[in-house]
Amino acid sequence: MFSIIGPRSCDADFSIFNLSFKRRIMVAPTKTLCPYCGVGCGLEVLPPALPGKPVTRDSLGNPMWQVRGDRNHPSSKGQVCVKGATIAESLEKDRLKVPMIRDSLDQPFREVTWDEALDRIALQIKKVVAAQGPDAICMYGSGQFQTEDYYIAQKLIKGCLGTNNFDANSRLCMSSAVAGYIQSFGSDGPPACYDDLEETDCAFLIGTNTAECHPIVFNRLQKHHKKNRNVKLIVVDPRATSTTKNADLHLAIKPGTDINLLNGIAHLLLRWNKFDSLFIDECTAGFATFAKVLKDYPPELVARDCGIRVDDLEKAARYWGESKKVLSLWSMGINQSSEGTAKVRTIINLHLMTGNLGKPGAGPFSLTGQPNAMGGREAGGLSHILPGYRVVKNPEHRQEVEQVWRLPEGSISPNPGLAAWDMIVGLEQRKVGVFWVAATNPAVSMPDIERTKSALRKSPFTVCQDAYYPTETAEFAHVLLPAAQWGEKTGIMTNSERVVTYCPKFRNLTWDARADWEIFAEVGRRLGYEAAFDFESSAEVYDEFVRLTQNRVCDMAGLSHERLRNQGPIQWPCPEWEMNPQQSGKRLYTDQRFPTADGRAKFSAFHAKGLAEPPDPEFPLVLTTGRLYGHWHTQSRTGRIPKIVKMHPEPFLEIHPRDAQKLEIEEGEWVELRSRRGQAKLPAQITKAISPGTVFMPMHWGALWADDAEVNALTHPAVCPISLEPELKACAVQIIPLRKSREQSAVQAQESGKNNLSASAALGSRR
Repeated sequence: MFSIIGPRSCDADFSIFNLSFKRRIMVAPTKTLCPYCGVGCGLEVLPPALPGKPVTRDSLGNPMWQVRGDRNHPSSKGQVCVKGATIAESLEKDRLKVPMIRDSLDQPFREVTWDEALDRIALQIKKVVAAQGPDAICMYGSGQFQTEDYYIAQKLIKGCLGTNNFDANSRLCMSSAVAGYIQSFGSDGPPACYDDLEETDCAFLIGTNTAECHPIVFNRLQKHHKKNRNVKLIVVDPRATSTTKNADLHLAIKPGTDINLLNGIAHLLLRWNKFDSLFIDECTAGFATFAKVLKDYPPELVARDCGIRVDDLEKAARYWGESKKVLSLWSMGINQSSEGTAKVRTIINLHLMTGNLGKPGAGPFSLTGQPNAMGGREAGGLSHILPGYRVVKNPEHRQEVEQVWRLPEGSISPNPGLAAWDMIVGLEQRKVGVFWVAATNPAVSMPDIERTKSALRKSPFTVCQDAYYPTETAEFAHVLLPAAQWGEKTGIMTNSERVVTYCPKFRNLTWDARADWEIFAEVGRRLGYEAAFDFESSAEVYDEFVRLTQNRVCDMAGLSHERLRNQGPIQWPCPEWEMNPQQSGKRLYTDQRFPTADGRAKFSAFHAKGLAEPPDPEFPLVLTTGRLYGHWHTQSRTGRIPKIVKMHPEPFLEIHPRDAQKLEIEEGEWVELRSRRGQAKLPAQITKAISPGTVFMPMHWGALWADDAEVNALTHPAVCPISLEPELKACAVQIIPLRKSREQSAVQAQESGKNNLSASAALGSRR
């Protein structure tokens, strides 16, 4: 872990100041944001060559920018993890530098000009719209977009083309949290902030390995926990991880029993009268229905279903009920589930029940996975939403966006577009004529990956817009577009706690990569929408976007590139009139009123349904998946950084000693992991850190980085019916030691040989 102290705050752009009285030169660092996870750590970047110092170089000998933590950034306070500290090492490696085209997937790419590539895309879109209609156009984007990229994509796809078929890899990440917030509170938007990590009496972490996946958030919480003995830390996870090491209580529940646990805690709180009746009566609706459901979750039954002890369940309920300020944190272990929205809302139920909301140290807090997933939500970057926390089904919302975009009434479709997995199904069924992928790698990250790849092969026209080449998705593309990445374009990002940061361009390229928003806008102009995309800079794009947030929960009308550049990061809401938003915008719903029809938050009443694919005699184990500390998503960046590759050189399978003994698996032995959809081969790590009956495999290795080690060759595409987020966290598997597999194959071959000889002899006798 890195905790780097930066210099005094100074201007964001590089400048050289000649301090004549000391005859010395000082270079001011560029202040920006880490482009990895949703923590949103502030970084300071210095050029490779500094006065009086040797040039820093990467492993290939390229001059390398120097990166350190920005101690003045309110979210990270100077801390940075290994990913942020090494980000500069990936900037020059394996870059896509020129547009490339091919007519079919069995042909090689040829280099073309930008004009030829963009004309080809615009022509194909026109042809497909004429032949199949606008709903045959799909764009699949990314939480690594800047807000301006997201916004222009919405304007092009949802506004000008009139289809809501824009979705993002955020659908695989936090769409269950979005749905849960909207249904419970009337709007998306996490109500808590990072300062609550240092204010809480009880932190309840469920479905998150925060120490490895959001390390700087966890550092802040851990320091508070260590300093205050009265503060309780509860971690719910089938694995013992770096997050569970210092927990006061680790609940290693069976995968798929989160709702059982949460309803069981609520049952005990109700039984013990540990609820806030005044808050429930004055600020919420639906409690009576929720209370009825709780009758079915007595502690003995819940403990049995979850695979934990009754006294541990009671301890969790006691910690929650006796704390005045409870903060819950969750991530993919909750969201990536066929019950994702139900799990999120059941967490929120506990907060509503005990009044733990809208005050320091308390609230339900979803930790987003990507650096600008929050900005994507603000800009309307999923197929069912529009900019400013609006939804496509709401006619008033559509009309408000059409007016700002100067489109005729009815231009925006009232129908939600295709979500991520639906796009894959659309390709399978040949209903999609253009599939445009930008800043993401679905040929690794989608569930049921062999089915996904088969669908991608059927695409008549795929555009892959990325900074790196090769990637696994490029194999299925007809057009490759080189995109500018971190430090090569100027734009805005919002982190998990709603802090908005200005991220300036600080390096010039020797090749012609372009910002994603510029590519989208240029295609829009070539389609005939010149007036809609008449922007000279990303600052102008952002100015138009924030107009659509005015008077919404995510009000950012008071923000601009200029203000953020001069003032530094600012948390929303930041209305136009608010001169000092940091004093009032830390937490949402502090007045205990909610943006619902009656101003009340809504309880939900969900029974547990369990895993979409539970284990059975043929596939007796549950596979769960997750990140590792050093790697990021599908390794497009981190796989090119030697320090991180050395840290995590290969995939592995965690298995409990009891299961390993049963299967006669030894430490380090290679095994074949099989599901109903595919298989993976990797070495076994025998550890008590994983619960019996459950195995763990990291998610980062695609076909470029390892042979037969793709975790999504195993996962299934079942989705939450509300959020449409796939259940990437759990599927049923079996394990075969490869030693045994080889022995079985030899026996089978021998038996097959005998059978063939017998068959030949029988055939000869008949002759």
